[in-house]
Amino acid sequence: MDKSALLKAILDELEKELRLLTDAANTAREEATDEESRAEDRYDMRSQSAAYLAAGQAKMAGETADALKVYQGLGPKSFGLQDPIATGALVQLQGGGRTGHYFMGPLRGGMEVAVGNTTVIVLTANSPLGRQLLGRRLGDRILIPGTAKPVEHVISAVE
Repeated sequence: MDKSALLKAILDELEKELRLLTDAANTAREEATDEESRAEDRYDMRSQSAAYLAAGQAKMAGETADALKVYQGLGPKSFGLQDPIATGALVQLQGGGRTGHYFMGPLRGGMEVAVGNTTVIVLTANSPLGRQLLGRRLGDRILIPGTAKPVEHVISAVE
């Protein structure tokens, strides 16, 4: 898989998320300051609720903007056959009759992006799976919790 295309897909997803969060924060801020949202009595909390929502969305937009900056500075990193998995690695796991693709990113674990016909999940070193993969190598085996029992997966590719 082309890591440049993967990083572009991550950047595109972060930019889309930032636009949505910024628009939502602006809408909530406008509602909070709108004349019609003014409290009609001391129990009317519409304006205050909208202000809290706007603040929360603005905070999330700021965190997304920070993540965007980090990913913009992250270039594609190559991994050799014996290199341990680290931030920047694209990992393929096979197990339980399935193949999964994971990118070890610095932030925003859990984000899913599509590159061609492949879905890649971003992991961080703070996630349970990310902690298991960090430092492992091609061919190593890990256990991932399953519905009945843990399922053994093999690291089948590290790029």
